[in-house]
Amino acid sequence: MPDTTPQSDQILSAAGKSLRVNRDEGGTHRRPMAASIGKGSASLKWKNRLKKIRNVAIGVGAVWLGASIIGVVIGGLGFTGIMAAGVATLAAVYVFGKYPKLKTPQRADLTKGDTKQLVGQTELWLEAQRPALPAPAVTLVDQLGVQLDALGVQLETVDQAHPSAAEVRELVGEYIPETIDNYRKIPEHLRGEKHVGKSADERLTDSLGKISEEMDRVTRRLAEGALDDLAIKDRYLEYRYGGDEALAELSNKS
Repeated sequence: MPDTTPQSDQILSAAGKSLRVNRDEGGTHRRPMAASIGKGSASLKWKNRLKKIRNVAIGVGAVWLGASIIGVVIGGLGFTGIMAAGVATLAAVYVFGKYPKLKTPQRADLTKGDTKQLVGQTELWLEAQRPALPAPAVTLVDQLGVQLDALGVQLETVDQAHPSAAEVRELVGEYIPETIDNYRKIPEHLRGEKHVGKSADERLTDSLGKISEEMDRVTRRLAEGALDDLAIKDRYLEYRYGGDEALAELSNKS
């Protein structure tokens, strides 16, 4: 039986290259994936990639396990069998490397789930809108991603019934998408024209700026309790372990 090791090595090498191409969202013939605006969307993308890699590993493993069993039964695969297994490997890499696809959330999806899930979904939705937005608005969208990450961390310890959680849901799940959707309804050639003193591009940028400011206020309000607790603990430790200076300060106050 001829030595088929070189051919199988070439096949596996080609499969590896195909996996890398699929992992990078289609290679150079497609538009490269835009950078994530926040950790929430980056985490969702990474989980999706891991699922693809797992599926590819399972698919390729199944192909070669099956080929090995057949080879044992019939006394060897031969060149044709190796080539058939190689083609099946490439097919498995191609198919399982493309699926499951990470779906861009629809606007209606942004009101579903708890506020922690809302952060990652909104970041993904915002990333999909960036190509249609003017440069100043894109900068603000990237800023919103950072702010959403901060809110996501805070919301991990906030009761979903807390008024701040409802405010975040309204701000992130309604105001942001509503503002951008209203802008995208305007034909592109009209977005730069002045209307009642401002262009649509300017109004979008102003609106996103106001939303960013409000998100900052919500973040600070959610952090007030933790800041107060930290200040109290700091003063306690200072009085207890601060030495003579702390005792002198206590004496002066008394």
